[in-house]
Amino acid sequence: MRSIQPRQTYSMRTRDGVRLDADVYFPEGEGPFPVLLMRQPYGRAIASTIVYAHPCWYAAHGYIVVIQDVRGRGTSEGVFDLFAYEVADGEDAVNWAAQLPGSDGQVGMYGFSYQGMTQLQAAQAKPPALKTIAPAMTGYHLYEDWASENGALYFQLGLMWAIQLAAETARIQGDVAQYQALLAAAHDLPLRDEVPLCPDALAGLDSFWHDWVGQSANADYWRKLTPQLKDVDLPMLHIGGWFDPYLRGDVRLYEEMAARSEYLHHFWIGPWGHIPWGHQVGDVDFGPVAMSPVDSLQIRWFDAVLKGKNLAELSAQLPVCLFEMGRNQWQQLETWPMGARQPYYLQSDGLANIRADSGVLSARPAAAKTYDLLVHDPWNPAPAKGGHWSAPSGAFDRTVVDLRGDILTYTSPPLTEELRVAGVVEVVCAIASSTPSYDLCAVLSRVTEGRVFNLTQGYCRLTAAVDASLEVTLPLHPTCFSLAVGECLRLSLSAACFPAFSINPGTGVLPKNARLIEAQITTLTVALGGKQGSSIRLPLMPD
Repeated sequence: MRSIQPRQTYSMRTRDGVRLDADVYFPEGEGPFPVLLMRQPYGRAIASTIVYAHPCWYAAHGYIVVIQDVRGRGTSEGVFDLFAYEVADGEDAVNWAAQLPGSDGQVGMYGFSYQGMTQLQAAQAKPPALKTIAPAMTGYHLYEDWASENGALYFQLGLMWAIQLAAETARIQGDVAQYQALLAAAHDLPLRDEVPLCPDALAGLDSFWHDWVGQSANADYWRKLTPQLKDVDLPMLHIGGWFDPYLRGDVRLYEEMAARSEYLHHFWIGPWGHIPWGHQVGDVDFGPVAMSPVDSLQIRWFDAVLKGKNLAELSAQLPVCLFEMGRNQWQQLETWPMGARQPYYLQSDGLANIRADSGVLSARPAAAKTYDLLVHDPWNPAPAKGGHWSAPSGAFDRTVVDLRGDILTYTSPPLTEELRVAGVVEVVCAIASSTPSYDLCAVLSRVTEGRVFNLTQGYCRLTAAVDASLEVTLPLHPTCFSLAVGECLRLSLSAACFPAFSINPGTGVLPKNARLIEAQITTLTVALGGKQGSSIRLPLMPD
């Protein structure tokens, strides 16, 4: 480890003349050194230290580290517009960083969340100095991976983020009254305003939230802000978390790049939420091996790609490393898992919303067709509890939640042999609804010693003719877990997950116009048994 020089502030000009400011950390000693660049919107002094080591730590490993405020954030000039300037500004920043004093002309980028997206958008421009990136926990396709899940807009997470960014704008502008109002809203989210997706707290403010609520799924807005990487090829270190809302984007990016890249791609997924990356995730302690290895992984990666250290050794390792919850150990695989699927079939005597022993997950389908009914009351919606879409996220004891009468539960008999799952679980349901629009929430859990802990979950918003049966295939969030002998697997179904997702009024009106007073009670009829019965499909861990 090297000594480092005192932090310095450097500025650059974008191609349209906007000044961007950065903190730069130089190592002591003879250079030249590669540059590690992070571009972020939260004030550069934070430097994502909520999940990463301080930039000083990276600089001490022989790197010039640059933490830059993006346009309109921190002390950088210009107007902030979510993701709108990051391709051109990212290209300019890479070219500028490559020419810093003591630089060897090579730039790598790192960062998570927004700072992951700035990497992808800089890579889109293909600046020659950019040699590698390490995007972590970042959506790739803006609509499908970042803003929504299967047609349902992230409500709690999106609104929290919109208020946070709006408050930062008010702070920069010195608007004390607006800042205080948004600070209050952040600590008491306006979830039940008359039109929930258009809260008074953001009325009249310049916020991306208005676009997210107002744009249709196929609007050009989403495409313009989604990184276009079809012609991009770089070595990438991909990082994700089983309880992070953007994991679907991480998987999409890895699969796309690994399938066509001539360079090295490694993918690590730990049992973490978006923040923090520790061994205790919700109510579950996954053990010391679950503590974040990301800082050491990144130094090893950048050393190999930018300095040529131990590149052959890194290249020889299996590229996919997944934390297996249950066994609580890391598993290395050749590819993203897409193994054989094992089905479990839903069976019930019609009381799966009342009795825990009524709904069953069985290895064999029932011959006779039966039905379970689920009534969703928008006045008292089924609550969110952990998972990847809630705040807080993670694995939580949902035993009490599953006792609600508006949640159907189906539980397997105690396992007689270990069950190991890796990949994307699918839930297949034949459903009819009393309203033209409805939501489906599915949660897969471990039942152990009488308690229920969520493993993975999925959500979708659907439209269909009233009382018409619709076969729904719902992909759950990617996961990797094992169940031990004696443990049980449970599937829980509901028509809400509030406030992670806004209440579906059932009327079919556009979400931006949905008023709580117009919300209807919805009855879902789930078909079990027979040829159109419901099931889950578990991707088994490859041997």
